[in-house]
Amino acid sequence: MNKEYNQDLKGAKDLYKWSVEEIANFWAAMWNYGNIVASKTYDKVVEDIHKFPGTIFFPGAELNFAENLLKYNDNQLAFIFQGESKKHKEMSYKELNQIVARLAKSLRDMGIKKGDRIVSYIPNLIETPIAMLATSSIGAIWASCGAELQASAVIDRFSQIEPKVLFAVDGYYYRDKKFDITANVKQVVDAIPSIEKVIVVSYISDDEPDISAIPNAVHWNDFIAKEEIESHFEQLPFDHPLYIMFSSGTTGKPKCMVQSQGGVLINHLKELILSTDLKRSDTITYITAPSWMMWNWLISSLAAGATIFLYDGNPLYPDALRMFELIETYKITIFGVSATYLHYLMGQGLKPKDKYDLSSLREISQTASTLSPEGFEWVYREIKQDLYFNSISGGTDINGCFAGALPILPVFSGELQGKALAMKVQAYDEEGKPVKDVQAELVCEAPAPSMPIYFWGDDDNMTKYKKAYFDFYEEQGINVWRHGDWIVEHSDTGGITFWGRSDATLKPSGVRIGTSEIYNVIEQLPEVADSLAIGLPDEQGNVKILLFVQLTENNELSDDLKEKIIKTIRAKTSPRHVPSKIYEVPEEGIPYTFSGKKVEIAVTKILRGMSVGNRGALRNPDSLDIYEDLKEKL
Repeated sequence: MNKEYNQDLKGAKDLYKWSVEEIANFWAAMWNYGNIVASKTYDKVVEDIHKFPGTIFFPGAELNFAENLLKYNDNQLAFIFQGESKKHKEMSYKELNQIVARLAKSLRDMGIKKGDRIVSYIPNLIETPIAMLATSSIGAIWASCGAELQASAVIDRFSQIEPKVLFAVDGYYYRDKKFDITANVKQVVDAIPSIEKVIVVSYISDDEPDISAIPNAVHWNDFIAKEEIESHFEQLPFDHPLYIMFSSGTTGKPKCMVQSQGGVLINHLKELILSTDLKRSDTITYITAPSWMMWNWLISSLAAGATIFLYDGNPLYPDALRMFELIETYKITIFGVSATYLHYLMGQGLKPKDKYDLSSLREISQTASTLSPEGFEWVYREIKQDLYFNSISGGTDINGCFAGALPILPVFSGELQGKALAMKVQAYDEEGKPVKDVQAELVCEAPAPSMPIYFWGDDDNMTKYKKAYFDFYEEQGINVWRHGDWIVEHSDTGGITFWGRSDATLKPSGVRIGTSEIYNVIEQLPEVADSLAIGLPDEQGNVKILLFVQLTENNELSDDLKEKIIKTIRAKTSPRHVPSKIYEVPEEGIPYTFSGKKVEIAVTKILRGMSVGNRGALRNPDSLDIYEDLKEKL
C-alpha cells in the first residue's frame, strides 16, 4: 500500500483505517496482491459504492473461479483426506487438475452449461471439492449439503433452486459406525423433478453400492471421462453466480443467498493470504463439513497453493485428542476449530502439548461460537505457547469475516483482534449511533464484494434481501447491513468481543445479556459438557433464565452441582445472569445448526407453546423432543 498508493501506513490499525476510507483502492490492491488470473481486466473497481445493496464490483472483468484455485499444477499435495480411522487418500495438484478437467468434460457432454445448478449431498471427501471445481469451471452454480443432513432439510434447500445434477454418496462414518443414506438420496431425487442425473460416490461400500432404486443414478467412476484432456475454464463476469449458500433455516425455509465468483475469490484471498497468513508451504485444516461456509472458505486455500487436510467424522473419536495426533502425523500448520471444541477439551483438563509433538503447528483459527478469555489462556498454556491464535467471526451471508485476524497485532484474551480489512464495521446502539465498550449490534456501513448479489427467488426490488439485513435501522433513516450479532468494541485494544446472536439476547430485569456470557463461564466446569440458556417471561412479565446442561460422563445434576453452577455464574458474571432453574439434558440434548451454532430460538418457541416447523435444519433434530417433554413441567 505504501509503495503503490504513496502512503505512510505504520501497521495494522493504519492499514484498516485506510482500507475503509479507500475501499476501491484496497480491493484493487488485493486484486494485484492476490495474483488473480483473469482473461479480461476490469473497467473500474466499483460502479457505485453508495448503492447498498446492489453495488457492482469490478465491472468488465472476466475470469473463472476454478482456474484461480487450480493455477498450481505440480506434484505438491493438494489434499490429504482422513475419514476417522477407516479411510485415507491423497491427491496432488497435478492429479486434481486432471480429474477436474475430466469431470467437467462429462458434465458438458450431458449438456450442462453456465447458469445451471449442480448440488452435492456428500461428506467432507476429496470428491466434493472436485465436483465443485468442475461445476465452476463450466460456469454452473454450486450448492452443497453434508451427508449428515436429513432428506427433508436437503429437499428444503435444493428444491428451491431446481438443480440438474446431484452428486451423492452411499453413506458416511461416525464413531466408526456406517450410516447408509442411499434411501435419503432416493427421497431427495423423488422430491426434486429437475434432477436429470445422480452421480454416486462409493465411500462406505467395499464394492460399488446398489443404486438401482435411485432414478437416473450412475456411479462416479462410470460417469467421469477416462481419457486425459486439457483443462478448459469458461470466462465469466466478476459477478457471475458461483455459490448458493443457505441460511440455517431454523426460523423458516432456508434463504438461498447467491454469491459471485469474483466476490468470493477476492474476499477469500484477503482472508487466507493476509489475515490467516497462509503460504504454499502450509497444511491447513478446519473441523467442518460441506453444509457450512467454512468448507467453502477452506477449499479456497487451493488458490494459495497450500495443502488441505480434509477430515470427516467425529473429531473427538476414538479419543478427544485425535486431531492433535493427526497434527503430529501430517505436520499440520494451521488448525481450524470451534469454541465448543476447545471448551470441551479445556473442561476435561486435557493437555495436548504433553502428549503430541506440535512443533509444526503455528496457528489455530477459531470460529462458530464465542470463546471465553479462559479458553484463550488454555490454548496458549496447554497447546502451544508460541502460537498465533486467530479468533474470527462473520457469516454464511458474506462467506467470510466481519472481524478477526490481523496477524501483526497482539492477541488479547477473549477478543478478536479487530475489524476485517475493508469491512466498515461498527457497533450500533438502538438509536443507530456508533458506541464502544458496551454491548451493541454489529453493523457494516459499506458494501463488500462477497455480500450476496441477490437471493434466489427474490423479486426485482430485492424485498427479501433488504428485509434480512437493511430493515432494522430503516426508521432512523440509516442504511446499513445489520448482521444480528451482539458485540463489544473495546476502545483500549481495538479488539472485539462477540456475545452471541442479538435475537437470542436475554433481558432479565430489563438488562440485556448475551447467552455466551453464561456459556463461557459454566462450560469451563469439568462436570459440564455443554449448555443452553433460554429466557422466558413469567406471569409478571419479567424474564427468567432457564439453564439446560449436558453433563460429562459419570456426573449427575445434584443439589451440590446446581449450587456450584450458580455460585460460579454469580461470581464470574453478575446476579442477573443466575438462572432461576437448571435442568439436565442427555447427550446430544443441546440443539445445533450445521454450522455449529446453538439454537436458543427453537427451544424458546417450544417452551412458549409455539411450533417449530423446520427441524431438518438442525444437526440433531431429535434434541427438540426433550424440550417438548419438558414443556408441561415448566
